[in-house]
Amino acid sequence: MKRKKDERVNAKRFGFMFFCIIFAVFIAISLAFLGIYLSAPKGDAMLRLYLVAALASFIGVMSGISIALLNINYRRSVIEPLEKLSEAAKQVAEGDFSVRLPSLRKDGKKDAFVLLFEDFNTMVSELDSVQMLKSDFVANVSHEIKTPLSVIANYSSMLQSDGITAAEKNEYSAKIAEETKRLSCLVSDILQLSRLENQKIVVSPERYNLSEQLCRCIIGFEKIWEERNIEIVTDLDSGLYINSDENLLDIVWNNLLSNALKFAPDGGEVKVTAKERDGYAVITVADSGCGMSENDLRHIFEKFYQADTSHKTSGNGLGLALTLEIIRLVKGRIRAESIIDKGSRFTVTLGID
Repeated sequence: MKRKKDERVNAKRFGFMFFCIIFAVFIAISLAFLGIYLSAPKGDAMLRLYLVAALASFIGVMSGISIALLNINYRRSVIEPLEKLSEAAKQVAEGDFSVRLPSLRKDGKKDAFVLLFEDFNTMVSELDSVQMLKSDFVANVSHEIKTPLSVIANYSSMLQSDGITAAEKNEYSAKIAEETKRLSCLVSDILQLSRLENQKIVVSPERYNLSEQLCRCIIGFEKIWEERNIEIVTDLDSGLYINSDENLLDIVWNNLLSNALKFAPDGGEVKVTAKERDGYAVITVADSGCGMSENDLRHIFEKFYQADTSHKTSGNGLGLALTLEIIRLVKGRIRAESIIDKGSRFTVTLGID
């Protein structure tokens, strides 16, 4: 297969014209010597000998100069850039992601090595970002795991105390069970997110009724919205069929509904719609809660990010990160909109076929 030329290249590394000029001068002078040699009197053997010696010397000197210049140019054009790249790669291998390679050209043009250095710098920048995300992720996981473990340890210690009543025992046991469940959900979400990000989950599409799935997921939260007197408003196309992974999308709808119910005030409203538009299924989940700022909207799909810290104990900050990865996996789109004190709305767009 023919290799496509990189359109960013607008210069060559080797001074091709320079060597063409040297070669032309070399040929011209050699031809001049040859002309003098041929025009010399045939009987003048010494003159011919001097001319041959001079031509041989000239060829030798010019060859030496050409080889030296070629070697210098080759080292400057190839060896030195490769040495710089090798040294920088060693630094990156040792964990130094701050290294950057400057352009070797002063004229602002780009050759293959300039582009290689630019691509190397881009790669190191991405690695640096990934390393920071990894460090933040580990720190967040450690914090999120440490919190329920501390609660479990404290209540377990209190259970062993003398003189506690039966009611206190039940209360402490309930707290331990609650934190154990929270810890289990956190570990499950982390494992699920890891599998999604590493593409270890295979999408198994099948044709099914999306509206029925949404109804089933809504009913699963019946206890919550009845206890808090939240009104559930639905507007679903009854025959809305899509070809996708039903099990994965269960996670999406449950996360979005859980979020909406968490932020909707008591006596508030959660609205779910599902419509077919131009060959796509468009699903919205909206709440009448506190809403989010523009800054929160920019970070809402990041791992462990929670916009409203007052609800921090009711989640682990992984739900929307999981949702985003699943939507990407099934080749859909998701958009978040919000107005402070008005509520938030998440819109998911999926292909029907």
